[in-house]
Amino acid sequence: MTSHTGLIDSRLFRDQFGTPEMRAVFSDDAMLGGWAAVEAALAGAQAELGMIPAEAAAEIGRAAEGFAVDDYEPLRRRLADSGHPLIPFLDEFGRRLSPDAAGWLHWGATTQDITDTAVVLMLRDAFACLGEDLAALEGTLEDLARRHRDTPMSGRTHGQHAVPITFGLKLAVMLDELGRHRGRINEIGPRVLVGQLGGAAGTMASFGDRGFELQERFCRRLGLGTPATPWHVARDRLADAGFAMAAVAATCGRMAREVIELQRTEIAEAAEPSTDRSVGSSTMPQKANPMMAEVVMALSRAARQHPAVLLDAMTGSHERDMSTWAAEWLALSETAILTAGALRHTVRIYAGLAVDPERMAANLGLTAGAINAEQVMMALAPALGRARAHELVTELVRSAQASGRTLEQALGDNETAAGLLTAAERAEMLRPESYLGLSAAIVDRVLADSHHMEADN
Repeated sequence: MTSHTGLIDSRLFRDQFGTPEMRAVFSDDAMLGGWAAVEAALAGAQAELGMIPAEAAAEIGRAAEGFAVDDYEPLRRRLADSGHPLIPFLDEFGRRLSPDAAGWLHWGATTQDITDTAVVLMLRDAFACLGEDLAALEGTLEDLARRHRDTPMSGRTHGQHAVPITFGLKLAVMLDELGRHRGRINEIGPRVLVGQLGGAAGTMASFGDRGFELQERFCRRLGLGTPATPWHVARDRLADAGFAMAAVAATCGRMAREVIELQRTEIAEAAEPSTDRSVGSSTMPQKANPMMAEVVMALSRAARQHPAVLLDAMTGSHERDMSTWAAEWLALSETAILTAGALRHTVRIYAGLAVDPERMAANLGLTAGAINAEQVMMALAPALGRARAHELVTELVRSAQASGRTLEQALGDNETAAGLLTAAERAEMLRPESYLGLSAAIVDRVLADSHHMEADN
């Protein structure tokens, strides 16, 4: 019976902490398959330049197709004995080749040429996985923002009612942020998705005087860019990738926190989806806990820790330093898997989000008009000056709250305010819908920009 000790690989919890697609990207099979593909690309490019026999390259290419290992235990033991990450793989690959072809395998390359390039191939697949769920979440938010473009609700700052906004505006801010993540991942592609082929210390000396040509052909075969220099010790590319993924997780965490806050009993304006089978609490029947959103926040917290490891990996010494790139394997894979899990759950939450416009309207009235105090202040400011208008409205809000009156009543009872604003103006000014500013227009602008970006992609 196989033991699964980590939550990412747990047969019980793994789909809470990641997605099948992203786990597959960083699986042992994918890693060894990537190493095999990189070795095949190297041999093929070398054969084109006459550096190794074409027959050997063809045999290496055939062996790399669908490369798979049925029993990992011999490789694991060989890894423990050698202490070298690639040697067990090369031994296994070599056994699948004729002696002549095996002699040309891994010709002139160093371990990190193979492993780094394979990591880049995995990141390319990881970006594609995230891109699909990002697109799904953006589509969901577009629909919600359009539907709630004009739905008024309380805007909150510092946990307190501030001024009225629309729910569509809140969603549009999220949508705009997700668009930047999609743009960021697309933008870093040319920097991150490049091959690695430098030889022992980055000089390409083992490839003779055709190193640049070999490098270009090698990268082209893999569909990767060609870097100007080897990056064995220059790890900013992978730190860039890690940040881009963790930033997606951070936004998912914020979106989950928003649901948790809005689902609070005292607010109850929106809630994550639930079914008859959902269980809020093991002991309290009335509970409807935001369980999915809390999982997203947990995944977001964990994913956000890894960029620090990747930044630290940029401090490697001399021309190569395994202590840094070994740490990257852990940080990149976990960042990608945790982010994928957070994103997938966030898609589910917002696709089934229960929104209560009536509760939003009721909550707008909790402060008896004070949520529109800024509009009153701005109306009085031309006559009184901003500072005096602010002081007066503050006094009236506090007086109204202390006496149980509405702000409209307090304004009518005040000689200065009543002399500057008619009863009709006061009534209109304290209607939440009258002070939504450009909320709807901002939603329209974000939706227009979102469609523009889709067309560009």
